[in-house]
Amino acid sequence: MNLSLFDDDDFAAIGPVPLVPGSTGSTLLRGFALSRVAPLLAALDAIVQAAPLRHMATPGGLRMSVAMSNCGQLGWVTDTRGYRYVRQDPDGSAPWPPMPPVFLELAREAAAAAGYPGFMPDACLLNRYVPGARMALHQDKDECDFTAPIVSVSLGLPATFLFGGALRADRAARIVLLHGDVVVWGGPDRLRYHGVAPLKDGQHAVLGAQRINLTFRKAA
Repeated sequence: MNLSLFDDDDFAAIGPVPLVPGSTGSTLLRGFALSRVAPLLAALDAIVQAAPLRHMATPGGLRMSVAMSNCGQLGWVTDTRGYRYVRQDPDGSAPWPPMPPVFLELAREAAAAAGYPGFMPDACLLNRYVPGARMALHQDKDECDFTAPIVSVSLGLPATFLFGGALRADRAARIVLLHGDVVVWGGPDRLRYHGVAPLKDGQHAVLGAQRINLTFRKAA
């Protein structure tokens, strides 16, 4: 899968804004990653060559519609044994590819811009959505350190991000995320339920009929 050799979209980044009205822990950074799209995609190509994207299974045996891989010291996996972080790729028994400097720099700068200086992620989840793929409402709670934020980077087709509350039943806000947008949440919002609505059909000028999501976490 060749994701590189594309030009960035001609959009400008804007300053940080609250992800939802009244939020004190979550921030939307429109276009924050646009200036780094080319090196991000080149690095992504190298990662998926070493650790290919795959459709993991939930503990209940359901095949996830999102194809996933990881880079960094730890990688998130799911199978019949549950959700967890591991140091080696279960498909190849080799360590996950190291986190590229351009990934780390983007995550740290986005976290700082959202009010979380000193963020040092040790895991980056790579998620590939095609039309129809979705992510059910869930909490990111497999990490050991809930004081660190989550940094999520969107590339490719627009997606509707669902940002709920402390309970799964809480009504979720619907925020459209565009190519180059970055969302950061932590502090009082760290364990809010969130997900992605089914991706709509479309063709993005850079990535075609897909959305790539990079999710940075401090897992250990």
